[in-house]
This record gives sequence, structure tokens and C-alpha cells, in this order.
Amino acid sequence: QVQLVESGGGLVQPGGSLRLSCAVSGTISRFYAMGWYRQTPGQRRDLVANILSGVTTEYADSVKGRFTISMDSAKKTVWLQMNDLKPEDTAVYYCNADDVYSGSYYYDDIWGQGTQVTVSA
Repeated sequence: QVQLVESGGGLVQPGGSLRLSCAVSGTISRFYAMGWYRQTPGQRRDLVANILSGVTTEYADSVKGRFTISMDSAKKTVWLQMNDLKPEDTAVYYCNADDVYSGSYYYDDIWGQGTQVTVSA
């Protein structure tokens, strides 16, 4: 079974940096998208950054130039480097994997449990 576990959240001052990690348990042979979403209370969960088919990346306009998504070649860890953090980046950040194949198994949508990021002076 493929599971995702996030880590690296915390409290940071505006202008600071954090690096989120998403550890993948199980083996992913191929996927459509892996990435990060965020959610604040009462709001929908929005895309932050994605890696598509392990080749291309996409970012929300609000984080372009500040956040960088990356993944190791073994597909075991996905990182989100967040620089120049702003108070509006405060949210619970979730790791996601979409259309995942693990051997003969298929997973439509996998979510981690989330990690809190708070940007405040």
C-alpha cells in the first residue's frame, strides 16, 4: 500500500524559509502527478505545486519564484522548498499523489495527513 507522510512544517517569521518533505512508503512505478496542496480553515484545498509525470512542474501564481518542488529519482521523497514566506502562506500543507501505479495496484488519489505551516512575526 502506498502512503504519504509529510514533515517539516512549523512556525517561521515572514521572509524566512522552510523545507517540507513527503516520504512515500511503498513503491511507485509511475504516476500522473505528485505535489503539494494547502488549505486554510473554511477554504478549499488549493494546488501549490505539482510534478507531472516526473517531467514538468507547475506552480500556483502566488508562489512562483518563491517555492520549488523536487523529487528524488527513486520516487521516495517529494520536497517543497519555500523561501520568502509570507503570512498568507500560512496553511496546512498536504502531499498528494494522483493516478499512481504500484506494481499491479492502482490508486486514484492519495493524501498525506498534512503539516501546519505558520508564518508570523
